[in-house]
Amino acid sequence: MTHDHDLVLRPSAAQTEAALDPPPGRNGGDLVVETLSGLGATTVFGLPGQHALGMFDALRRSSLRYIGLRVENNAGFAADAYGRITGEAAPLLLSTGPGALTSLAALQEARAASAPVLAISSQVPTAGLGGGRHGYLHELPDQQASFRGVVKSVHTVRTQSQIPSAIAAAWESALTAPHGPVWVEIPQDVLLAETSLPQVTAMDATPEDLVPRPELTALAAHLLSSAARPAIIAGGGVVRSDASGKLKSLAEKLNAPVVTTFGGKGAFPWTHPLSLQSWLEDRHTTDFLEDADVLLVVGSGLGELSSNYHTFKPRGRVIQIEADLGKLESNHPALGIHADARLALSALLETVGERPDPSAAGRVSTVLARVAERIAAQELTLEQDVLASVRRALPAGSPSFWDMTILAYWAWSAFDPRGKNTMHSAQGAGGLGYGFPAALGAAAADPTHPVLAVSGDGGALYSIAELATARQYGLNVTWLIVDDGGYGILREYMTDAFGQATATELSRPDYVALAESFGVPGVLTAPGTLEEDLAKALATPGPSVVVLPALLRMFAPTHLG
Repeated sequence: MTHDHDLVLRPSAAQTEAALDPPPGRNGGDLVVETLSGLGATTVFGLPGQHALGMFDALRRSSLRYIGLRVENNAGFAADAYGRITGEAAPLLLSTGPGALTSLAALQEARAASAPVLAISSQVPTAGLGGGRHGYLHELPDQQASFRGVVKSVHTVRTQSQIPSAIAAAWESALTAPHGPVWVEIPQDVLLAETSLPQVTAMDATPEDLVPRPELTALAAHLLSSAARPAIIAGGGVVRSDASGKLKSLAEKLNAPVVTTFGGKGAFPWTHPLSLQSWLEDRHTTDFLEDADVLLVVGSGLGELSSNYHTFKPRGRVIQIEADLGKLESNHPALGIHADARLALSALLETVGERPDPSAAGRVSTVLARVAERIAAQELTLEQDVLASVRRALPAGSPSFWDMTILAYWAWSAFDPRGKNTMHSAQGAGGLGYGFPAALGAAAADPTHPVLAVSGDGGALYSIAELATARQYGLNVTWLIVDDGGYGILREYMTDAFGQATATELSRPDYVALAESFGVPGVLTAPGTLEEDLAKALATPGPSVVVLPALLRMFAPTHLG
């Protein structure tokens, strides 16, 4: 009788021969790239540095495609977007100390947005580890400590034989729900030393499914089926788990209105009769959700932006499905279901009953009409026209990546993504400089669609160097830069709070001339010609820049009164 633990995978004759006679000239870096290839990676992002040269030398002996950016933080944003688009762990190769630390803001965004990024950094030579002050270039007393509070997991390597298993464990961690960035560090001497270890072949790092507990989904199904006024808030977890189809089926079965969070854009069809769209920063939407007697929250922690700045106070029963255990009931008491959104929605679909409600679509229409009336009363025609021009110019199915800028804040609430997993922004951590390098990562992931990046002039200056990357790799990204001469939203915030703004005005370059100096076509547009200029740029293969000088304003908030 054979038991599972008695089963052994026996190597083939070819594998045995390869193990006995590995090719010469390999080093620890080869073990890194061979492991990545064995796990299924095809593209890596990064920036070389002195301690990491063993990894980069090994790249030329591998089939991995390398996309090199000019700043480590931008390389992190590109890997983040690649992970969001593909659902795969995106390798990010970094050097020690300053190079590694420069990626921290990007890794924070990946953690907040649950984007799977596999960061692999070098370290000082093994002799310099342990916190002593040896004076090695790039030396930190404890490099891991700088990342431990940012990434999902930290994995250390001190010998070559540890490399494949450590990277496989990190890969599995990155792709286990909730997805997120992970950190591996390998000393310089381990990467550079010649290795006699056999080539790494196929690796097994399959993440386990996060399955809901059946007694919880049974209770949730009963509450939803018997509710008088159910409603659903759909967050980014629905998009990441590819559960938008199941969400739609559940909403239709229950006749439950659905609002998507800013991170959950595309989780539910924008023009569906049950769609409350994404107007979360509006008191009409907040009131509607508070009035629900049963509120299903899927794939969202109901953080600051998703709760109208924590003014949302639900009065009914809350059911929260969340893969991130730390977010479960972190803001509101709920029937907490720790599970992947797709698996939990599948379980609910099997058990909820049909719930007729002929008034549901009418109640949704009433809320949207009230929101439209509130916005119309503020005389913000320019802002709405600009956003509408962008929407018309961007082909359906093309992804867009938005920096932290006023037009993006409008888009969070008012932009129809026209598809799942097509609109992304840095609203997870809220750092500047995300839009353009992230769009480059998306273009590397899927060259079949043009990609749009949207930045203000302040955010654009964070990533202007990546015009060289876009040109070098011929990436199909159109970059819309809205130039208002400063940090526009901070200008508004400070003027409202203090009567005048300080440190918000910027001297800026001629962005069209600057783009052309990189060999990237640039065009200066205006609100009336934006749609035509943007559509033409998007239809032209390769990178391009469209500059719109415009002073945009935000709609009035509803959480302050």
